[in-house]
Amino acid sequence: MTLRYSLLALALASLLAGCSTDGDDGAKGEPGAPGISGPEGQPGQDAVRELDIQVVGRFASGIYGKSAAEIVQFHKASAKVFAINAASNHIEVISLAGLPTAAVANPVSDNSLTSTPMSFPASVKVKNADDSETELTLGVANSLAIQGDWLALAVENAVKTATGAVLFYQLDSNGSATFVKAVAAGALPDMLTFTPDGTRVLVANEGEPDTDYLADPEGSISVIALGDNQPADMAQHINFGTDMRFSSKLIKATDYDTDAKRMALLKASGVKFAGPDGTTAAQDIEPEYISVAADSKTAWVSLQENNAIGIVDLEAMTVEVKALGVKDWSQYRLDFTNKDEVIQLQHAPGVYGMYQPDTIATYSWNGATFIVSANEGDSRDWNAYSEDIRVADVVDPDEFNLQLSAELQNLYDVSGGKNGLGRLKVTSALLDEDQDGIVERLYAYGGRSFSIWDAQLNQVFDSGDDFGRIAAAVLGNNANSSHSENKGDDRSDDKGGEPEAIDVGTINGRTYAFIGQERSGDLFVYDISNPFQAAFVAHYNNRNFDVSFELDDELANPCDSSEGMDCTEVPNAGDLGPESIKFISADDSPSGQPLLVVGNEVSGSVTLYQVSEK
Repeated sequence: MTLRYSLLALALASLLAGCSTDGDDGAKGEPGAPGISGPEGQPGQDAVRELDIQVVGRFASGIYGKSAAEIVQFHKASAKVFAINAASNHIEVISLAGLPTAAVANPVSDNSLTSTPMSFPASVKVKNADDSETELTLGVANSLAIQGDWLALAVENAVKTATGAVLFYQLDSNGSATFVKAVAAGALPDMLTFTPDGTRVLVANEGEPDTDYLADPEGSISVIALGDNQPADMAQHINFGTDMRFSSKLIKATDYDTDAKRMALLKASGVKFAGPDGTTAAQDIEPEYISVAADSKTAWVSLQENNAIGIVDLEAMTVEVKALGVKDWSQYRLDFTNKDEVIQLQHAPGVYGMYQPDTIATYSWNGATFIVSANEGDSRDWNAYSEDIRVADVVDPDEFNLQLSAELQNLYDVSGGKNGLGRLKVTSALLDEDQDGIVERLYAYGGRSFSIWDAQLNQVFDSGDDFGRIAAAVLGNNANSSHSENKGDDRSDDKGGEPEAIDVGTINGRTYAFIGQERSGDLFVYDISNPFQAAFVAHYNNRNFDVSFELDDELANPCDSSEGMDCTEVPNAGDLGPESIKFISADDSPSGQPLLVVGNEVSGSVTLYQVSEK
């Protein structure tokens, strides 16, 4: 039986091998006709696409170090950009008519765009609840927003701790503005935005103290209704006292019915408070920036100094404050000293970064809202109270006279002592949390990153140390430069490049986040179409690091030569201090191409970038 099956297997193998055991093969036949081509392949749905970023226009005010180009917005009907010029206290109205689609010859010194100034009154009358009127003397314009043909302008009082105002204008097809009315807001209205449905304007009233804390107004959110094509005469206000709520069913209303109870709950959750004794939660919380969900029912407000974001219920007119947590710098790398004058990224166990976002924006994915944040960081630094210290102050016998943990002390010693980790700026408000005389954790300002959060402020993505690593690779030791001079590594001991501005836009079906760093001028672009799979796409820096200049934006004349300043080469230095970013979609763009508008407060320039897929 075995022999029979073996012979059968051998025969089958010979058949399967074809005629290999027969004679030679015949001549090769002619090639057959080509088959029909298949359809052209499409890029994968989740593929990261490269972007081409070019400067296609630029307006230069010629005013340096005085916030001559700060917040920017776009009016589609007139194809004009509106930018706040705080130095001259007017609005620059910049025409984009005839904007080219080719890059300008010299992007850092281009001045191809022109502006017409738009002024606003020095005082306005606002309505009171009893229908009487109060005249407000106005100070500096801080923010503007445009929706349709409405323009809203937030202006602080001449006394910044007093009631500010929102000025409403109607814009025509030429971009000319007609004043409609003024509405009282809170103290220091710092930012405002329209809800997507156009029915309300939301105002973040920062409520900063004066430098001596003789006056410290409460932070608040003003809500101004727009109905019958007119703004309401008066705003409603959401405060951070009695209007605050906690969503947890484990917390009863009686658990937060006093300021002391609210502050205790917030502190326990990780919200940072820093101020003189007696400062209330509502005084300490200073709203910075607002973004609104697509359905106009919920808004989010960044509470930068508190390392928190507020969730605003626009139907119930309440707010819930949620802490954002901290970044563990033992898991990432940062440069924490400017004394070595080189970029040296290293892990820092025991050091934590408070995210402290400035600008935020919202977008939707799978029907859910996500918040993107530029994690700049900020401290309270006033004459009467300052939390701003260096690590060297912690161990200085004449300052805090505390000990560092063994882990922190080792990093302090091997990095160069007071010129190494000792240079890093940290908050004194969170020193020695267990009061045992030993500091186990240091908290630095800012995340040196951007983050994506879900609607309940759970973090779903953070760019980690990307910004530092990318800038170091591209710019070398020019990374972490200040915006007041070309001096690399200058901001490493503070907050790095300081991510300040952020906006979100869609190009060919993909959603991108555009993040500008205030100090070093970097522009980073990430594909955030899927918030759980965000990916770096592009880096651009419209700055010339080869020229020498120095200015001081704390001087009355930032270019004062008697103080050693020299602004001669600033016109050739490029864009300094990007403060705001506005994305213009291809559908709305006058050139038919997606655009970014960037307001640069230190160079006083507004720059137009064209962003397209390669």
